[in-house]
Amino acid sequence: MILPTLIFSQTKSKIMGDKKIVIYQLLPRLFGNTNTTNKTYGSLEENGTGKFNDIDEKALNGLKELSVNYVWYTGIIAHASLTDYSKFGIPNSDADVVKGIAGSPYAIRDYYDVDPDLAVNVPNRMQEFENLVQRTHAAGLKVIIDFVPNHVARGYHSNVKPKGVEDFGENDDTTKSFSPKNDFYYLNGQNFMVPDIDKVPNPTDSLKDYQFNESPAKATGNNSFSAKPKDDDWYETIKLNYGVDYQNGEKTYFDPIPPVWVKMKDILVYWSKKGVDGFRCDVAEMVPVEFWQWMIPQVKKEKPDLIFIGEAYNPKVYSQYLNQGGFDYLYDKVGLYDALKKLIRNQPDADVAAISQAKNEVQGFDDKMLRFLENHDEERIASKGFAGDANFALPAMVVTATLGKSPVMVYFGQEVGEPAKGIEGFGKDDNRTTIFDYWGVPNHQKWMNNGLFDGGQLDENQKDLREFYKNLLKISSQNEAISNGDFYEVPQQEINNNRVYAYFRYTNDQRLLIISNFNRTESFEGKINLPSIVLNNNQPKNPVDLLSNKNLEMPAGDALNIKLAPNSSQIIQF
Repeated sequence: MILPTLIFSQTKSKIMGDKKIVIYQLLPRLFGNTNTTNKTYGSLEENGTGKFNDIDEKALNGLKELSVNYVWYTGIIAHASLTDYSKFGIPNSDADVVKGIAGSPYAIRDYYDVDPDLAVNVPNRMQEFENLVQRTHAAGLKVIIDFVPNHVARGYHSNVKPKGVEDFGENDDTTKSFSPKNDFYYLNGQNFMVPDIDKVPNPTDSLKDYQFNESPAKATGNNSFSAKPKDDDWYETIKLNYGVDYQNGEKTYFDPIPPVWVKMKDILVYWSKKGVDGFRCDVAEMVPVEFWQWMIPQVKKEKPDLIFIGEAYNPKVYSQYLNQGGFDYLYDKVGLYDALKKLIRNQPDADVAAISQAKNEVQGFDDKMLRFLENHDEERIASKGFAGDANFALPAMVVTATLGKSPVMVYFGQEVGEPAKGIEGFGKDDNRTTIFDYWGVPNHQKWMNNGLFDGGQLDENQKDLREFYKNLLKISSQNEAISNGDFYEVPQQEINNNRVYAYFRYTNDQRLLIISNFNRTESFEGKINLPSIVLNNNQPKNPVDLLSNKNLEMPAGDALNIKLAPNSSQIIQF
């Protein structure tokens, strides 16, 4: 079967007009939680949990202050956890194949249900989610949720699926290790064995017997074909079969269409009809590009303005997943994020040349790369293992938000310097905000201020940091030179400093010079020439730094004198 090749599925102008996309990622479980107990491995009753209803009009207006236009609600779809909801007809999960007490949002136990933790009234949980979607839309914002296509929880079973929908594996021939008609991969003649997990004793141990009934064993989500996964495998998940025989040279069977393809398409249509405007697609590269090529156009027929964001880490296939697969955007982690992290941390090998290299590597689809400094997988900037101070990332955030036309993302708490301190439980003390545990996020809770969402408990440094993000994101989303302009990089030999990076963003009507000094202690002074391609026969005048709203001196001739303090940036309009 030959599938038609797609050209990039949608232009930015078709999705958001000429406005830059600004995404705010939050976990409702953590976002609305006012409980400050933060007991290691604390239960829901001990540590609390946020609810759909906590994300009210005040909260959404707080996000709009950051020029956000899309909210990525992480952990919406029902996933395996150790909280008992059996009285509501929700089966309990087995502790031997659940990470943490709250569980991983990426171990889906029912694609057609929402997480009961997030509901005030559990039987009414889907309506409470739909009400959140309506509130978000009423605030002028759009909704993104996770789509987890590669794997499901070990105990997957949908007890609320629509009539006529078949469960994954319901009709599998388990005597075959691989069949394109099967939803799962099987290890014939072998029973699943719980991995030897060497961890600090914790409250979930009393729920474990190191037994899980799975016969024959199924392949694990990260492509482990062992009946006894290692403890760092994704042992809580099972791999879905998209028609690729991994144990026989990855031979493909895409004609006829494998059943998993159809089931996943129907799931996406189901959620789009709930009002969802986009999907962040987990480990998109672990699913064959042919599936995306087949599925995305069909789902967009139902809702043309949907966006699909792929979590991707292999630059060699970026073009394929965008052009052939039809993704609207992919993560820019391996390129820009990794380059900026070294500069933020002031590593000896940090060099702004890596920014230039990262941008060159995505030439031709730069405006399709989602840029960020934090998300649920990455270390918090202010954590002891990253930078220790959120202010060290300000120059990098300027680059992240203004380098291209592409979307920019902020992770909740980033804008108030959340340091991710504490041993949460399964999440450990790993410089990240846990996704596995019930937890309160302290700096975010200060902004939340017991549901007022007014920043009433923030200290002055935290208030200043949030104001910086407000100003920067407003500039990046409202200035056409950033949202829709061209790019010209100032030659590095002109700057002669490997910790200073500068570039122009410009249109016929607007010209900006953006310059960032990553030096922590040294100022930068120099002259930046204004190239003719940027000036476009106009005489430069009236330079102003949009970040500080201060007028700058304009010397005679086509150049700007730059004076830049350590660890700072300027966005100069002239």
